[in-house]
Amino acid sequence: MEIYDSEEEQVAAIKAWWKENGTSSITGAVVGILLIAGWNFWQSYQHDKTGQASALYEQLLVSMGKEDNDSVQKITERITGQHGSTAYATYAALLLAKTKVQQGDLESAKNILENQMREADSKELKNLARLRLVKIMQATGEYEQGLQLIAEVDQSAVQGFAANYDELKGDLYVELERLGEARTAYQSALRAGARSPLLQFKLDDIAASEVVENNIEQSNAEPEVIESNIEESITETSTSDVK
Repeated sequence: MEIYDSEEEQVAAIKAWWKENGTSSITGAVVGILLIAGWNFWQSYQHDKTGQASALYEQLLVSMGKEDNDSVQKITERITGQHGSTAYATYAALLLAKTKVQQGDLESAKNILENQMREADSKELKNLARLRLVKIMQATGEYEQGLQLIAEVDQSAVQGFAANYDELKGDLYVELERLGEARTAYQSALRAGARSPLLQFKLDDIAASEVVENNIEQSNAEPEVIESNIEESITETSTSDVK
């Protein structure tokens, strides 16, 4: 720290420092103020947008409750068009897909879900869209395609959804009458923590089906056994007659 002999020297030192650093100091201060103001404005803007999206989403829920499908379509288009960067856009799209399913327009529902499966901001919403898409494929008989869609899931992004995928995979295998693979998928779902009350029933149903199949196979085999026994009996009788 410098020691000055007089006030004049201190004043002179301050003037020299100001001449050298004053402009940059002012510029830095102004930039700092602008950054803070800009950040506050952005935060306020985002808050306003989120509030608007939330209000529209509330309107969407009311329209869903009234089964006003035209309003559902229009409000969803407003949310996705004006607030596409918010999670409300994905929620609205998922609700619109549900409405399309209720209307029987499965192709439109599939298109919406395929888009959200790619474009949704969060892993959770992407997984939710994929699961609903696979269920539609199950309803339309696209079992192999549904299994393929599950197989393409990024395993690093399925946390919290593994049991759902395994149970749905089991359902698809049942539709394809591949009961062994269905049982394995259901057991995997149980190990992953599935809480579906129907899951154990599905496993029991597979076990019962396999018992029935085994009984049918044995019943089908019995006539052959009987026929073989008859032939042996006839042969023995003929041999005895010859003697």
